[in-house]
Amino acid sequence: MIGLFDSGFGGLTILRAVVNALPHRHFLYFGDHATVPYGNREREDIYQLTLNAVEHMFNYGCCLVILACNTSTATSLRRLQQEWLPLINNNNHQQRRILGILVPIVEAITDAKLTFNNSKILKTKQLIAVFATKQTVLSNAYPLEISKRASEVTVIQQACPQLVDLIETGATKKKLFSLVCHYVDVLLENTKKKLPDIVILGCTHYNLIADLFATALPNNIEILSQPNLVTHSLVDYLRRHPEFDKLTTTTSIQFLTTGDPNRTSLFGSIFFGSSITFEKMKQ
Repeated sequence: MIGLFDSGFGGLTILRAVVNALPHRHFLYFGDHATVPYGNREREDIYQLTLNAVEHMFNYGCCLVILACNTSTATSLRRLQQEWLPLINNNNHQQRRILGILVPIVEAITDAKLTFNNSKILKTKQLIAVFATKQTVLSNAYPLEISKRASEVTVIQQACPQLVDLIETGATKKKLFSLVCHYVDVLLENTKKKLPDIVILGCTHYNLIADLFATALPNNIEILSQPNLVTHSLVDYLRRHPEFDKLTTTTSIQFLTTGDPNRTSLFGSIFFGSSITFEKMKQ
């Protein structure tokens, strides 16, 4: 079983793309809606919440878990992989893996493995803009990972601390667009009006309002599709690691939440694009 974890609803945009690309698999989606958002929490708090979530998903039968949350990936993935996961694998006959959603985006930008629209997108593009949560920005994960692969690239980040709360509570498009315009204006002030070549929406929640970013940004600036790129990377990973790719007769998806199942089912259906039903996570 393949698990996808997010602090809230944003990871459902990743799940939708993954399910479309990988039919006949068993998926588990876990949203920690009782404690969302993660982006403004302390780093250690995020780590403990993410660890607890992944541990629950392993106990539910997942052998591969994708952190479909930029904040958890940026702040906690490496530590989980290096410190916690080896202990888990030493005590189990079946090996488990944890992946994130940051590296597929970085690889697409730097053309380390992937291409975007069948072209090398970094031939002439030197300024990358990242819109993300406070903790993702503070982690410097995107600039650090990009610099490892393309040191000549400049990365500028803009924290958007209010966006997730507004998206999670169903704010109007008008209110969200006003805030998006504000964050875009602040970023352009910091670049002295120099326009970025590529924009990364470094929070899965922002995928739902990608159209608002596209409207607020000038000159049709390219916005990378995180769901598509993460899915591309996962398909490639499963091809190289068939032990984690178990086929079933039909697509099977279980949705778990720490929050109110009725509310999460209602809002989750909007993010996922079709009607879904969450169950309460058993502690």
